[in-house]
Amino acid sequence: MSVLQQKLAWRYATKKMNPAKAVSQDKVERILEAARLAPTSSGLQPYEIVVVTSPAVREQIKPIAWNQSQITDGSHLLVFAAWDTYTAERINAMFDLTNAQRGGTNEGWEAYRQTLLASYPQRDAHTNFEHAARQAYIGLGAALIAAAFEEVDATPMEGFDPQALDTILDLPARGLRSVVMLPLGYREADQDWLVNLKKVRRPREQFITEVK
Repeated sequence: MSVLQQKLAWRYATKKMNPAKAVSQDKVERILEAARLAPTSSGLQPYEIVVVTSPAVREQIKPIAWNQSQITDGSHLLVFAAWDTYTAERINAMFDLTNAQRGGTNEGWEAYRQTLLASYPQRDAHTNFEHAARQAYIGLGAALIAAAFEEVDATPMEGFDPQALDTILDLPARGLRSVVMLPLGYREADQDWLVNLKKVRRPREQFITEVK
């Protein structure tokens, strides 16, 4: 078993975090960087991560998330928020950034820009948000793997009122909508009923299909 596999076997959806133990900023930055480097469709990165450390704000969030204690017991709360829609401005900004970073452009790349401009902004906002949200989940996966590698506990959460969370964080003003939350912290093992239970996953033969 590789080191990464050992770390993934170690991680679980932590139910009780130790409020007295904070995740160091260097570990948090490496987890965030893993999400930033994650792939997205057409390289558009159509989501952002809001890092909430304010105890007061996390206390506001807790009631609209089924009072899950990890929100306030963890030291950091990552909120993955997707673009509410694709616009020409957003698409052009990413293409322009790529051109600036790479020191130029080419005909094929610019043709691809025009393809996206002719399709994405014309779709309805719901379709665009759902597409952007799926990209956010790729970043969530990268963050979860990075957290495991850093031996930081992390619990992905969909159980919250997204409209209420959007209001608390003022996301609509930035053209964003919340998708999923990820508290970071350290397990309080003696108070977590899940910590010592065997990790259960379907066996490989039921999970993997090989087409040769």
